[in-house]
Amino acid sequence: MQESFKNFWSYSKWDNFEKVINKAKEACKIAGEEIAYHFPDIRKVIEAGKGAKHEIDDMLLTRYACYLIGQNGDSRKEEISFAQNYFAVQTRRAELVEKRLLEYERVKAREN
Repeated sequence: MQESFKNFWSYSKWDNFEKVINKAKEACKIAGEEIAYHFPDIRKVIEAGKGAKHEIDDMLLTRYACYLIGQNGDSRKEEISFAQNYFAVQTRRAELVEKRLLEYERVKAREN
């Protein structure tokens, strides 16, 4: 679990990234969301030396979990900064779509 997250989010120590995950989980809980749904623990098999296989703990992340991790992570890290920017852009796009839909509905209501 530690290695895959360390590489993806650029945290050099699992403990530092785990603090971010815990903050994200707390935000998830406070928002009334189910932590186990957005941060499910799993087991996966990895290959070690000489073909040996080991089962290790890992975690899947929903899009929402990634958003919360991005918001609670260290913005000096390139991956975190990228995630923060990505989710800001996606939020703005959704706002614009919603605004256009409301304007369309208002025009349709006037026509009737």
